[in-house]
Amino acid sequence: MNVIVAVKQYITKMIDDAGPGMKVLLMDKETTGIVSMVYAQSEILQKEVFLFERVDTQARETMKHLKAICFVRPTKENIEALKKELKIPKYGSYYIYFSNAILKNYVKQLAESDDQEVVKEVHEFYADFFAISPHVFSLNIVGCAKGKNWFGDRQDRVTDGLIAVLLSLRKKPIIRYQTASSMCKRLAESVMLKMGQESGLFEFRQSDISPLLLIVDRSDDPVTPLLNQWTYQAMVHELLSIKNNRIDLSKVPGISRELKEVVLSAEHDDVYLDNMYKNFGEIGINIKQLMNEFQKNAKSNQKLDSVADMKAFVENYPQFRKMSGTVSKHVTVVSELSRLVGEHCLLELSELEQDMSAKSDHSMHLQAIKKLLANPKVRDIDAVRLVLLYILRYEKTQGNDAGGLRNDLKKRGVSDTMCKIVYNMVEYAGATVRTSDIFGQNKNALSMTKKFMKGLKGVENIYTQHKPLLHETLDNLIKGKLPDRLFPYLGKDTFRDRPQDVVVFMVGGATYEEALTVYELNRANPGVRIILGGTSIHNTESFLEEIKESTMITDTMTSSTSVAYSKSSRYEV
Repeated sequence: MNVIVAVKQYITKMIDDAGPGMKVLLMDKETTGIVSMVYAQSEILQKEVFLFERVDTQARETMKHLKAICFVRPTKENIEALKKELKIPKYGSYYIYFSNAILKNYVKQLAESDDQEVVKEVHEFYADFFAISPHVFSLNIVGCAKGKNWFGDRQDRVTDGLIAVLLSLRKKPIIRYQTASSMCKRLAESVMLKMGQESGLFEFRQSDISPLLLIVDRSDDPVTPLLNQWTYQAMVHELLSIKNNRIDLSKVPGISRELKEVVLSAEHDDVYLDNMYKNFGEIGINIKQLMNEFQKNAKSNQKLDSVADMKAFVENYPQFRKMSGTVSKHVTVVSELSRLVGEHCLLELSELEQDMSAKSDHSMHLQAIKKLLANPKVRDIDAVRLVLLYILRYEKTQGNDAGGLRNDLKKRGVSDTMCKIVYNMVEYAGATVRTSDIFGQNKNALSMTKKFMKGLKGVENIYTQHKPLLHETLDNLIKGKLPDRLFPYLGKDTFRDRPQDVVVFMVGGATYEEALTVYELNRANPGVRIILGGTSIHNTESFLEEIKESTMITDTMTSSTSVAYSKSSRYEV
């Protein structure tokens, strides 16, 4: 149950099957990201892949001495691009791999275009998703809903992605879904229908306890993606945004040219692997220890008491940057996180957010929010998140001042789009929409537990009181206590055994806080293996976009052709 290994094995086989010799990797926009998530460029170069190109790029140089490995999604657009490619081939031979099942008609069209017989093989390899870490994957779709229904062709795309995950892991699961969500039910039915249509693909040797696919809805827990984060991976995504393992640092004051974009991959970066789930204070300590080791070797006595000291050390010692680019990268990222925390009052904001998620104190919370809304250092997105949390917590409280807080947002110049999202939160995930009482478990809490993490100077109180709703859901699932009435089984198959292999998929997007929850549950429950997937991996910004897309009128998207299975070797189907 490792999605990175599953995708990497597919990519490795593609390259190895082409045999020795120089190769070019032809991809589309999505498969470019899929490959980059599991393979470093230096790693793939060692396999004689010396060129990386997009299949939709027209002005490519003809290089007949190269073998072309084509890895694309089985879409109409990609088929048209491949047909043009095969009419006037730029490379000596072609090995074509689709990331999911392909229509027989598409295979026929490719065969008719291959006048020069340059295509050696055509295969389906089920790597149609983005593997973020061994237990986390995404489909990189923000805005999957229109109201409470699937938007455009998104259900088909998500079905294909889930089928690919299951096939790559060699799992034929029993399916449970969140009964209150019509989108979850339709997705569950779509996946089961596709599994039936492709029954030959799912003839795996089954374990005594069937694997489980659990489909849940983001709108049942709108609080988790609204909170500031304090573990490294989640914090980086919240403040800097991670896109296919890449972070754009070009707007960081004084950033050097080589650090304008950096890659954070647990697969290729041991420092990141060791620290991605640690809190902000611990990260600083760990990086300081690495720098102290270098400093000892360099015989330098420069003090390293703060994040600012570490940044100055890196800038003053080019030898350190050369010898330890990885640590230098993390010093830069941690330094920027520290700057943002101080500049935008994030510790004070986070304390209030966590307090609202943990207990009810209307008067105190309202006063604290109004004070922060009046502070010019507070960013608009943080002002909006506070108002959204207030609306969710006190929606049914008599005398709540949601209208006054909306006016306060307008007074501080928050955009009309952001203010509209504040109005739409109740429609998206209000008390009448949610089936779980995300605040009920904390009503009798005496106070929020403040966790003080000792770290570097300038890295102060960090609050991690909040637990996502997914933690309770999965904990009940593991214990066999997840209610059938809330999460029914699809079809006739049910089981009461303790599950071992679980794929949980969140319609509307998961978060890195939930990825941490799954990581901790896997460690705490030997024999249980849980993988988390989502239509996307949210930070607050993308979650607000999700709400906007769900609740506002949007142009209808053109549906792409759905895909059916056909097994092929070269052009034989």
